[in-house]
Amino acid sequence: MHRSVRLDLVMSSLSQDIAARISEAILTHRLAPATKLGERELGEVLGTSRIVVRQALIRLAEDGLVKIERNRGAFVANPTLQEAIEVYEALILLEQGMVAQLCDGVVPVALTRLNDNIARQRHATESDNHVRADQLGLEFHAELMSLSNNRVISEIHDQLNRRSKLLHALYPRDYDRCRLCDDHERLVQLIERRQARRARDLIDDHYRAILRGFRIEDLPHQAFPLEQAFALKVA
Repeated sequence: MHRSVRLDLVMSSLSQDIAARISEAILTHRLAPATKLGERELGEVLGTSRIVVRQALIRLAEDGLVKIERNRGAFVANPTLQEAIEVYEALILLEQGMVAQLCDGVVPVALTRLNDNIARQRHATESDNHVRADQLGLEFHAELMSLSNNRVISEIHDQLNRRSKLLHALYPRDYDRCRLCDDHERLVQLIERRQARRARDLIDDHYRAILRGFRIEDLPHQAFPLEQAFALKVA
């Protein structure tokens, strides 16, 4: 393998690892929204070069976790209410199109994985494991979209799901997780019965219930110095 190709692969792997560390710090509230992410400072804290850090920040910007501003640098994303609304409206439109295809029989229906997810989500909810229940809720929608066998649509949905995960991580939430799990169960039943209109309406109601549960005015902005943010361990 050519030396330059090997170097590119190493740099890509390093930037992916650094992106994962920064992402974890954001999603566990160790880096607050709007925190400045200086390339030099991050490189010193994480023990890598500015080039690797820059590539990592570009990766995170593509997922919406980081915002890069011209002549100002990179910052932890600080999503507004309007941005949250737009993310969920996009998810609604994508998934409504998906269930319409399923109900029309355009895509073969194999709902075993969805039913398995619902069972695990209900167990987590009843056990008051809210973090796990929310994670499984996101996975349910990813499993639903994977039925399309359309890689482009799945990638777009995955990116939106990552942005919704950021919203889940940043904002305090107050919604009925039992109701959300019930929605998933009803959605599968409606798909099995080919009731497309009711399935589309349910998706709309489901996501708007999630959106109403975000307490955006209570968004925490506690900040740690970069050294401390990456030294802390997740509880």
